[in-house]
Amino acid sequence: MLFSAWLLVALLSSSCCVAAPSPKPVTTGQSITLQRRAPSARSVEDWAAWAQKEREFLTNRYGGSTPKKRSEGSNLLTNQDADSSFYGSLAIGTPPVSFDVILDTGSADLWVADVSCTVGCSRIAVFDATSSSTFKNLSEPFDVTYGSGEAAGSLAQDVVQMAGFSVPNQVFGAVDEVSNGLLTSPVSGLLGLGWQAIASSGSTPFWETLASSSTWTDPVMSFQLTRFINATNVQANEPGGTFTMGFVNSSLYTGSIDYQSLASTPSFWLLSLSSMTVQGNNITLPTGSSAYAAIDTGTTLVGGPSSAIQNIFAQIPGSQPGTGSWAGYYSYPCSTEVNVAISFGGPSWSVSPADFRLTQISSSDCIGAFFELSSGSGAPSWVVGDTFLKNVYSVFRYNPAAVGFAQLSETALAMNGVNGNPPSATIGSVAATATAGTSSGSPNSANRWSIHPGAIIVTLASVIGGALL
Repeated sequence: MLFSAWLLVALLSSSCCVAAPSPKPVTTGQSITLQRRAPSARSVEDWAAWAQKEREFLTNRYGGSTPKKRSEGSNLLTNQDADSSFYGSLAIGTPPVSFDVILDTGSADLWVADVSCTVGCSRIAVFDATSSSTFKNLSEPFDVTYGSGEAAGSLAQDVVQMAGFSVPNQVFGAVDEVSNGLLTSPVSGLLGLGWQAIASSGSTPFWETLASSSTWTDPVMSFQLTRFINATNVQANEPGGTFTMGFVNSSLYTGSIDYQSLASTPSFWLLSLSSMTVQGNNITLPTGSSAYAAIDTGTTLVGGPSSAIQNIFAQIPGSQPGTGSWAGYYSYPCSTEVNVAISFGGPSWSVSPADFRLTQISSSDCIGAFFELSSGSGAPSWVVGDTFLKNVYSVFRYNPAAVGFAQLSETALAMNGVNGNPPSATIGSVAATATAGTSSGSPNSANRWSIHPGAIIVTLASVIGGALL
């Protein structure tokens, strides 16, 4: 505002002051009478147009470049198997071919099943390199490992489009072998939305290329996820909410977004879990790096250290540790509504009792959605997945690096449990393009998980007949 006022004064005192023309040459000692021209009335729109042209003129004169128009885009999600996973769509190649992919903030690689895939790829769309004129085979092996299995193939490079954005040289894995259970039709792969530091390929993730190149209007991506776990007549695929890039959708949240800076150098989206209450009682939590929690859209549940999980269920009368296939989980009386609230240094966010209840295993006993997690060296102690994220509007910010949460709006809450046709994989027009930086393409094994969403989902499928897969 002060700058605008100064500019206006400067314009009135300089640009609007002109010398009266003189018919004779000016000689030493001669004075020239200055006359102030009455400023013409300019509207706000006139001033805006002038200011824009002036800035562009000076930018070009002094060797700068006019900023590219920045953009924003949305991708409608599908809720698969009653909140088991959430997927969106993207397109690969020239001409572009669309694929459904899990959107996973807990990893950083993009991979899709290749036409040569023979294991774990039945009844899904597959990528055919021969159909793309821009495909480039990088002739390097690709392998990403999860607790329950892996996806393996080779690295490739092609045009990737999503929500109106395009990266012409995106590195991805063309996978010819997938462990059984990692993909469920119609999903063909996974889009990692974590940071490059944890990419198995070593390549810059799709989202990071867009965010770092100032292609987005704002350096953020956000999620609103629907809830169907407690709905009736649930179909295998239901409307799943919205994923945005470059902006936040103000119609899907209310109040302000509380941003918390990442707890460490960007790798996973790590926040420090500062407090938790269960049935109104405070839970004793580990501190320091043992409190680090990965905010992970690709994980169905919430996993944490054994001591903390034991403390959580100690607040629920009648709870018991699971045995056999349910080892690491806890049962509790279905008649009990469990109220959990979590804070990451700001407000306390509630988890719906419906989300805390994973499934019913007998006439009276239910299984909780918080389980004991044995994470590997260098991996976070907590993994906070969709059990929590369905209860908030979540925002992942590139710079300054942070995760933000806000209360869901009535518009967003009204989508829960409402049956409908899930969005289909579509190909839209490209509004903005960014080129990925040079990458070594060398595998990156640092900071990988010993337990990942796949482990959770496959375990659940084996113990409840695949109802959640």
